[in-house]
Amino acid sequence: MPTLSRKDLASVQLEKLEVDFHHRHRLLDPSARGVQRWEVTIGLDGQRVGTLHAVRALYWKSDNLRERLDDEQSFSSLVAEQVLDSDGRFSAEFEEFTEAVSSLLVIDRLDLQEQEPYADPLLVAAVVAAVVDRLTDNYFAVVLPNEDASVAGAALLAEAGRLLAARPFSDELQVIDTALAAPEEAARRVRGRLLSIVRSGPDAHEGEEGAWEDEEDGEDGQDISVRTAAVLRLALDELSAQAWEDVAEFGDRPVGKGQGLVLGALPRVTWSQDAQWRRQMARCFDDLAADLAPGARSVTPGCTGEEMALHLGIARARSLTLNRPALVDRAVAELPEGCDDYDWNWCSSVLFEDHDVLMLFDASLDGIEDSGNDINQAMGMANLASADWFEPFDPEESREPGRGFRHP
Repeated sequence: MPTLSRKDLASVQLEKLEVDFHHRHRLLDPSARGVQRWEVTIGLDGQRVGTLHAVRALYWKSDNLRERLDDEQSFSSLVAEQVLDSDGRFSAEFEEFTEAVSSLLVIDRLDLQEQEPYADPLLVAAVVAAVVDRLTDNYFAVVLPNEDASVAGAALLAEAGRLLAARPFSDELQVIDTALAAPEEAARRVRGRLLSIVRSGPDAHEGEEGAWEDEEDGEDGQDISVRTAAVLRLALDELSAQAWEDVAEFGDRPVGKGQGLVLGALPRVTWSQDAQWRRQMARCFDDLAADLAPGARSVTPGCTGEEMALHLGIARARSLTLNRPALVDRAVAELPEGCDDYDWNWCSSVLFEDHDVLMLFDASLDGIEDSGNDINQAMGMANLASADWFEPFDPEESREPGRGFRHP
C-alpha cells in the first residue's frame, strides 16, 4: 500500500488536475442501453497520468444484467457472479446488504502511474468520488475491488473505497451505497483533505500514514480567497435586495413557509415578526456584504441574525457557482485565482463559532430557542429567540448603532 506523503501530494499541482469522462456507443446498438463502459482520464496540463475504467449497469434497461455484465469479463464478471442471480436479478443477500439499489456502477480497474505522488489512495479516492458524483444517483451501488481481487490498481482502489465509506461485501468486493449519508460525507472529507494539502504547500511537514484523518477542516485560519469573498459578497447583496423587497411587501404582516423571497426561508419562529425586526434582518446582509469590501478576506458574524444571514449567503454563493458560472466569471474576472476558491463547505466549517441557529429549522426541536429549554441550557445556547437575534455576541465589538439602514 502506498504511504501517504503530504509533501509528495503537495508537489503535484492538485488544483490543475482534471478528469475527462468518455463514453461512446453505436447509436443503434441495443446492448448499450443496459451497460455503458466509461473511461475517465486523469490529466495534468494536458498529460495523462492515469485512467479509471468504470461500467455503469442499469438494471431496468437490461434483459439479463448478469449475462450482460459477465460478457464484459474482467472485474465486472466477478461482480455479476456475486451480486446477481441467474435471472439477472439482485441476489437476496445483496438486496439485504443495500438500501434501495436499482443499478450498479462497477469501478473496473485503475491504470495509474506507479511512481509517487499519483499512486496515492487519497488522490484516487477523490477521483472515484468525482466519478460517483457524475455517474450515479441515490439508487446505485458502487462496487470496488478489495485487495484480494485480481484487478489492476486493486490496492489503491480498495483503500480509496474505505476512505469513501465503502463496506466489505465479500473478500473481493466492497460496496458504496449511494442511498446512505456516510459516503457523501466521506467524499466531502476527502476533498477537504486535498484542499488542506494544497493550502499547506510543499514545505509542510510530512505526516505518518493515515495522520490526515485527524485533521480538522479550516486548519489554516479564517481567511478566504479573494474570489470566494467576491462571490460571497455578490450573494449577500442579492439576498439584501430580496430581503428589502420583502420588507416593503409584507411590512408587519405574518409570512408562511416559502412566502416572499427571504422571509419565508427563515425559521418558523421569525415568521410573525414586525417590519422593524425585518429591517434589522435585511441590514444583516448589508453589514456582512460591507465587511467583504474589495480586498477583504474574512467575515465574522456578530449576532444571531448575522449568523443566519451568513448561512444563507454561503448557500446562495454555492448556488451561484453551480448554476450561474457566467455571472461568477464576470464578477471575479480581474481577481487572482486560488486553489481554495469556492470551497463553501470549508466556509461553513470555519466562519462560525457553532451552528446552533440552524437547529431552529428542525421542527422536532420546537422551543429550543427558549432559554429555559433543557437542550438550550445543556448546550449553552444564546440569543436564539427572535427578539435576541440582533443582540451582539460581544458588546465591545458591536457595530455602530447609529449606522442607519440601507432604505428609510
